[in-house]
Amino acid sequence: MKKNILIILMALLPLAGMCADDLTPTPISIVPSPVRIVPGNGNFTISAGTVFSVENQEQAAIARNFIGLFTKSSGITPQLTMGKSEKSQLRFTTDSSFKSEAYLLEVTPEDIQVKASDTKGFFYALQTLRLLLPAAIEGNQPVKDMVWSIPAVTIQDEPRFPYRALMLDAARFFIPKENVMRIMDCMAMLKINTLHFHLTDDNGWRIEIKKYPRLTEVGAWRVNHMDVPFYFRRNPQPGEPTPIGGFYTQEDIKEMVAYAAERQIEVIPEIDMPAHSNAALAAYPEFTCPAVKGYIGVIPGLGGGNSGVIYCAGKDSVFTFLQDVLDEVMALFPSRYIHLGGDEAQKVYWKKCPLCQERMKKEHLANEEDLQGYFMKRMSEYVRGKGREVIGWDELTNSSFLPEGVVIQGWRGLGAAALKAAEKGHRFIMTPARIMYLIRYQGPQWFEPQTYFGNNTLKDIYDYEPVQADWKPEYESLLMGVQASMWTEFCNKPEDVDYLVFPRLAALAEVAWTQPGAKDWASFLRALDVYDERLTAKGIVYSRSMYNIQHTVTPEDGVLKVKLECIRPDVEIHYTVDGREPTAASPLYEKELTVEEERTLKCATFAQGRQMGKTLTLPIQWNLATAKPALGSNPSEKLLTNGIRGSLKYSDFEWCSWTKNDSVSFTVDLLKKEVLNTFTLGCITSSGMAIHKPVTVNVEISDDNCNFRKVGTLNFTSQEVFREGNFIEDLALEMGGVQARYVRVAAKGPGVCPEGHVRPGQEARILFDEMMIE
Repeated sequence: MKKNILIILMALLPLAGMCADDLTPTPISIVPSPVRIVPGNGNFTISAGTVFSVENQEQAAIARNFIGLFTKSSGITPQLTMGKSEKSQLRFTTDSSFKSEAYLLEVTPEDIQVKASDTKGFFYALQTLRLLLPAAIEGNQPVKDMVWSIPAVTIQDEPRFPYRALMLDAARFFIPKENVMRIMDCMAMLKINTLHFHLTDDNGWRIEIKKYPRLTEVGAWRVNHMDVPFYFRRNPQPGEPTPIGGFYTQEDIKEMVAYAAERQIEVIPEIDMPAHSNAALAAYPEFTCPAVKGYIGVIPGLGGGNSGVIYCAGKDSVFTFLQDVLDEVMALFPSRYIHLGGDEAQKVYWKKCPLCQERMKKEHLANEEDLQGYFMKRMSEYVRGKGREVIGWDELTNSSFLPEGVVIQGWRGLGAAALKAAEKGHRFIMTPARIMYLIRYQGPQWFEPQTYFGNNTLKDIYDYEPVQADWKPEYESLLMGVQASMWTEFCNKPEDVDYLVFPRLAALAEVAWTQPGAKDWASFLRALDVYDERLTAKGIVYSRSMYNIQHTVTPEDGVLKVKLECIRPDVEIHYTVDGREPTAASPLYEKELTVEEERTLKCATFAQGRQMGKTLTLPIQWNLATAKPALGSNPSEKLLTNGIRGSLKYSDFEWCSWTKNDSVSFTVDLLKKEVLNTFTLGCITSSGMAIHKPVTVNVEISDDNCNFRKVGTLNFTSQEVFREGNFIEDLALEMGGVQARYVRVAAKGPGVCPEGHVRPGQEARILFDEMMIE
């Protein structure tokens, strides 16, 4: 009996020195989520005495990169050996049975085994280890007394798509080289393997071309109109100073390309053509159509009519110029692909140009769209002749023929135009603007820096499924992958780019790497928090919009229903209605709130007693029209009586809009006859987006919703309607104490924006936020 007790005690002795953490598998949170994770017991600790063993120089290069993280952040430098070593604790072993980029990672308290078939697989295994280490590994200053431990785990992993990309637009805002490389490093951690580098546009030429020095001497610089947002900026005048811009020297490009290669990132350059070419044409105006008579400058904003100035398709010298440019570009970028743009090419000058028209006759082209098809085909054949492949935007499908082998990027709307190319057997990439454009608002707009269009939140991107149920089976086999696109119209400093890219880039990684059936939103958020700690360690200030509250206030039976939402399910919403700031002790929001009178609602998200997001302040106003039903078929008309005024962001979900703006009409039922003294209608002007007040507003009243009588009319001159700026006006009318139950409003739209407007010839839109009756 004593012998048995001794045996039991001896068996328990090894456990006596272990802490509870050693006995319980550590939760593993990695983004993008691996295919299979099996947590183990205990931890492996990396120290100066840890030995890495690799099989070849390629593996050694990525191992040194990983070891360098320790040198910077801890002052220790683990050892590296070539070939098998009995002393090594972290070993690389090639296994040809793995797919490219796939890996197997086995971590025990004694050692780490990494298996893969190629360098990419080994690299991604190390990125996973990077996310399992303390976040301080990303710092540049040694941290004292840090234990560099990795939880025991077995991870089997491989990507869903071979093409996983971020596009960076350095043309509209010049992103310094150092910031581009820091973004690359953050991409690599997420296993994003492609940087689509948008280097030329109307707003700047960013790459040195030695044969054409004026491309950077002139084309890289523009006027300083940064006192207003991008879409308000006027075009330059001759002789105006051009201090804003910058460009990458060819040495800069070589450095960035090499840095990317170390991180298994392919950099695909984009030289946009035939449109988005004002920067090049400002430098070399001889490459425009002879029909272009005015001054050509680098555009600081949208450009108005100037954005229609594009390369002439009738001049052979244009093709020679572009071929020369591409020769230098291809010498700098070893990428398999070259992006030739092809988007948003206005044909107004091609239609007037005798040379373009002569080209169409000579080549038997039916229209100007086919002339662009000819243009892109000719340039594509040149690139293919150099052993490269071509990518282009989905406008290339507008032509009756596509360049041979071209890869199409679907971007307009939900990217459906790419399927037109797939129907012809072309490969394609999805980067739909409605979901994958990072220039859009990433959270409730009341808290966000100004940009335009609607929301593409972290959850919107995470939920995106590129393969649609109604696709033909062969489409999926032609889908190369997905891309998030970071356009920089509203970026004025590098930190603005960081804010818009992060953390949404992690959601793109999850879509691109993880099989849809394996995705889990709550698990992703835990892994995202781990990744965000790395961003903080790198000094990147990322957006915390995911913690902010989106409100929806809806009129319902004479009261207002207030819905509060946050895309993070792991936070609580607490609120007040007495004007005080909310705390974790304030009432907990659990269901829609009912509001029956004027209130100021304040709310915020909390986790473990700490406020996580910004405080949302909602002043709910009340008048005779508040909470009353709008009787039209337009669902957004409910915003006219919901007690909430809109912000200066026209797309903040508080502005009522209409599809047709030539005439707008709506009726509000006050539910009973009321004495009406004043009528006020909230209206926004955002001239940069062609949003203006109407020419006339007619107000009528009725007792039965059938027979209406006119109360008054507001009239505005063209000068009043087309004022420049971004502001809200209250259009007011005295009603004189009349009595009625129904109020009908009819507004006449302002028509097209006049010449001299930042959007000449575009139909103006009308937006109202609230109808107020006292």
